[in-house]
Amino acid sequence: MHAVVCHNLDEVLKQAQNNADAVLIAEEGLFGENLDSLASWVARQPPWSDFPFVILTSKHQQPAVVTWRKRMVAALRNVSLLERPVQGITLTSALQAAVRGRLRQYEVRALVQAREQAAQELEALVIERTSELEKTNLELRTQIAERARIEETLRQAQKIEALGQLTGGVAHDFNNLLMVISGGLDMLDRHDDPARRQRLMNGMRQATQRGAALTRQLLAFSRRQSLAPETVDLAQRIRQMHELLERSLRGDIHVQMQFAADLWPVEVDPGELELVILNLAVNARDAMPEGGSILFQAANAPNEQVLGREGDFVRLTVTDSGPGIPDELRERVFDPFFTTKEVGKGSGLGLAQVYGFARQSGGTVWIDGQCERGTSVVMLLPRSQQVPAQLPSERSPVEAPRQKAAGHILLVDDDEKVAATVAQMLEHLGYQVSRCASAAAALEWLASGGRANLVFSDVMMPGGMNGVDLAREIRLRQFGVPVLLTSGYAEAVKSTAQAQGVSILAKPYYLEELAEALIGAMQRNAPTSLPSA
Repeated sequence: MHAVVCHNLDEVLKQAQNNADAVLIAEEGLFGENLDSLASWVARQPPWSDFPFVILTSKHQQPAVVTWRKRMVAALRNVSLLERPVQGITLTSALQAAVRGRLRQYEVRALVQAREQAAQELEALVIERTSELEKTNLELRTQIAERARIEETLRQAQKIEALGQLTGGVAHDFNNLLMVISGGLDMLDRHDDPARRQRLMNGMRQATQRGAALTRQLLAFSRRQSLAPETVDLAQRIRQMHELLERSLRGDIHVQMQFAADLWPVEVDPGELELVILNLAVNARDAMPEGGSILFQAANAPNEQVLGREGDFVRLTVTDSGPGIPDELRERVFDPFFTTKEVGKGSGLGLAQVYGFARQSGGTVWIDGQCERGTSVVMLLPRSQQVPAQLPSERSPVEAPRQKAAGHILLVDDDEKVAATVAQMLEHLGYQVSRCASAAAALEWLASGGRANLVFSDVMMPGGMNGVDLAREIRLRQFGVPVLLTSGYAEAVKSTAQAQGVSILAKPYYLEELAEALIGAMQRNAPTSLPSA
């Protein structure tokens, strides 16, 4: 062992701070010295350190010496006392033990430093990886948002293409409907026979029903919406599209339908389903330039394996009598923008939409390679355990009972001819009618003392204020008058109107539907008497 001789307490403290392993000191060297600096250094040691002191004591047992000795031991903490005279082996053994303890402390220090360094490196690594993960997550979120935007753009582009396919057939069909209505009106004045007049009226009513049904389907195709799966009666939904399909196809295309009697309902978005059916029909039509047939079939498919899970599905098959798809192209037909049609004849989005719809619905779709003739597209759609809601069907109008002095209606509509017709319907129901051509005029009429049991307003009007705005202003100004709205595209403002607590009557409507809507709106919201002027 290497020893350094110190002549005063300051030198002892200096050597202790310079990584000395132990201090051997006679207690007489500490008598009369101020131990505060040494005790302060001992107290400030790091957690791993407990510096050893070996003190040579005397046999003095005077009370003052004993008291001082106790204070010294308490201040220096790790102290070994050797009473003189002491044998050399005893002194050497005590010092070696003190040095070994100090060296073990240095080992602990090294371990603590290594642990701290490892912790710092780990923390730095965590910070780096966290930063990389946040960057990756941001990129992933950006990619997901961009993919969703592209998918929505593709879906809307495909809908526009589908609407373009419909344009010619729908225009032809609406002209036929208008022909029925205009011809019927022309013939009404030329016949006095009640039976013939009734037949003409029934024909015109049926024409308006067909026109309203076509309009509803066109709006369903064109609206921007997120997927909203619900329980759907597949057979009923496709059958109700029969007329729309005929409008989209040529006269030399024959549409057939075969559905199992016990067909399960499916869980899909109904608007997207209709678009799929239209896409498949249009693709089949384009594959048969010389004419042919399209067969829609549906049957239950229990215990099918789809996307790694087993479940109950409904198999929908659409088969055409065209030339079929070559084997080398069959795997690509569902790719976006892939098309075998001439430039300008198709965007390649139709079957891509079919594929996306099937997968997002929890099902799948493929081209049947075993089809002997033509092309057969097979789709599996997940079975629903719920009962589907019934679709509105065409109904024969029932004459609404005429009421006497039913109340006063403020009619708001900018279309003079529509307003005149609706006013006659209201008067036939027994209501008094006041008319305004804009929302601003209606508010002025109410503010100037006009009294009404209900405001019946169109939604779309010029002047910067629509029907929903009018309802909001009537409520804010506390006129105390309920509002009933009507629109040819009720879905566009349905949620906004519901937030205002206002009902919407979809156009076109029959007399009894108008009567029910008016009574319902007044019973829910109207005061028992007319508001005071």
